[in-house]
Amino acid sequence: MESSRTKEKASSLRWQILRHALLPRNSHPKPHEESETRIKRISRRTTHGFNLIHCHEVKVNADDECDSNKSNGSTMDMRVCYTLPVPGSPQLFLTQRVENHAQLSDFEICNRYNIDNTGLVCNWPSEDVLAHFCLSQADIFRSKKVIELGSGYGLAGFVIAAVTEASEVVISDGNPQVVYYTQRNIEANSRAFGDTVVKSMRLHWDQEDNIADTFDIIVASDCTFFKDFHGGLVRIVKRLLSKSASSEAIFLSPKRGNSLDLFLGVVEENGLNFSVTEKYDTEVWKRHEGFLNGENRDSWPSYEKDHCYPLLIRITL
Repeated sequence: MESSRTKEKASSLRWQILRHALLPRNSHPKPHEESETRIKRISRRTTHGFNLIHCHEVKVNADDECDSNKSNGSTMDMRVCYTLPVPGSPQLFLTQRVENHAQLSDFEICNRYNIDNTGLVCNWPSEDVLAHFCLSQADIFRSKKVIELGSGYGLAGFVIAAVTEASEVVISDGNPQVVYYTQRNIEANSRAFGDTVVKSMRLHWDQEDNIADTFDIIVASDCTFFKDFHGGLVRIVKRLLSKSASSEAIFLSPKRGNSLDLFLGVVEENGLNFSVTEKYDTEVWKRHEGFLNGENRDSWPSYEKDHCYPLLIRITL
């Protein structure tokens, strides 16, 4: 007879993930090995993702730690060094939240601003792929004004600013806590940007703004999952793109059931054009196939094409 543990439902496992994130680290009970394995398989998070841009955590001096970012006696922040696979390019040092350090106040802020909390969790796999794609297509950003929407920690925006000689890069998110980290990271990496002007911005997709018709290129990753946000996201893309014939929005997003198709339907309803490309980069596709055929399954046990592999969407006026 199957044990009750093997019948554990996905919803129960997801509650365990949330509990693990909210409890102080030193109060975590030691998980049962089988339960821990099931949690890893049901969770869509992954530590390494496509692993296209090498990163490692670097030690932060005690003097650099901010008291407001400490919880239960331990710091909530870590500093991550990203080494770009381009000869002569600078390293990027991004301060971000330590894994499994969500607070109830995070969700209160989400409710207050009508946003989600995903940008604080980690750099998500599609952001890694977007950063890699921008590196491989650096020429299209040269001398252009660029904005990243729903940036989270903004790896792609920082890569564009450091490598492509864009004239201006705005890294935006609707979550004020995320924007706080972005501004800190802009200041910490200012020497890496050369003549590129780099700014942070709190930008909710439903807000009115005074930056219409401003940007040559919009980039975004994994921003189409929440269906309630589709209308605002499409409208702000239409509002922010300059009227230049070469202006475009570059999205990388998995299908996630019907969420991407519904988003593209809203794109059409708003009179915009789009194209979808599945095989857009040799290295990304190679790693995708490795996850599917089991070569790299141990590093991403919950990998599914529909939910994890980001398609390339290009949107134009």
